[in-house]
Amino acid sequence: MSEDITAVELKKRLSSGEALQFIDVREEWEHEEVNIGARCIPLHSLPTRLGELGARSQEIIVHCKSGARGKQARKYLTSHGFENVRNLAGGIEAFLKS
Repeated sequence: MSEDITAVELKKRLSSGEALQFIDVREEWEHEEVNIGARCIPLHSLPTRLGELGARSQEIIVHCKSGARGKQARKYLTSHGFENVRNLAGGIEAFLKS
């Protein structure tokens, strides 16, 4: 499964206390301005930080500002054997509006 996750679904999962592999692929300064609970691994850092992501079968949810970098991250991760990568549809902008 490598489909987008909606802001509403993500909010439900976060509020339930579910432990998620949740990655913010924006730049550090963006993450410092607004953080919704994800670990920051900027998109350009992914190639050198794949070892931090654990099992390739584990679900990973990525997000960025609007969804574009998240889509790039999902594509990159799936091309490197990660089987279950989901992008936050509309990014943090959609999350904050929902």
